[in-house]
Amino acid sequence: MAKETRPIGIDVGGSGIKGAPVDLKKGEFAAERLRIETPKESTPDAVVDVIAEIVDHFGDRDRKAPVGVALPAVVTRGLVRTAANIDRSWIGTDAVHLLTERLGRQVVVLNDADAAGIAEREYGAGRDTSGLVIMTTLGTGIGTAILNEGHLVPNSELGHLRIDGEDAEKSTSSAARENEDLSWEEWAERLQRYYARLEDLLWPDLFIVGGGVAKHADKFLPLLHLRAPIVAARLGNSAGIIGAALRASRAQD
Repeated sequence: MAKETRPIGIDVGGSGIKGAPVDLKKGEFAAERLRIETPKESTPDAVVDVIAEIVDHFGDRDRKAPVGVALPAVVTRGLVRTAANIDRSWIGTDAVHLLTERLGRQVVVLNDADAAGIAEREYGAGRDTSGLVIMTTLGTGIGTAILNEGHLVPNSELGHLRIDGEDAEKSTSSAARENEDLSWEEWAERLQRYYARLEDLLWPDLFIVGGGVAKHADKFLPLLHLRAPIVAARLGNSAGIIGAALRASRAQD
């Protein structure tokens, strides 16, 4: 029997670049994750060097396996349009072309919140929910992913909704809570305004809350009162890698 292909997922962050082959039947890593620090000068060439090192580390397993790369950026048809926590020289870069040339494999590039949302919808907190699912990642900013009946609406950038005259993420991100030393109750008041606005605009069937703060979900999610259920993400920091690998596999199919 032919060996099953294990696509490789890569998640590029401001502090670390992480990757692993993924078992898509189980929705988990097929080998221990490798993490390498993001280069101080996180230019396309420097980041691609690290991605290539990670892929080479796992490459002897299946040299035909596709690679999915999640970037902290808006990505349209492989072209990087914005840059958050990576060098601004990424803007305008054809990331798919650059990575395909370097790796010699089929490559898919997508937004990091979109990758996490895909994984949570397929294997995590959204697995049993049909209809419209909105995932938010609360961290330095607010990343968002919209999935309708499992289909991704890419690059939603709903963290930039204007509430009280400014981008929601400036006042409502996890970083804002820490920087202003807000109590959970004070932060929940801001989250309530944000999620209520999303709900009035899009009427989702489920909200999923990710980001590192999700491990403290019991301290703030019960304080929110919305029409739709709002739950913590289940896959944690694995979601970006798993979602990127899943997207790469589907593109290959």
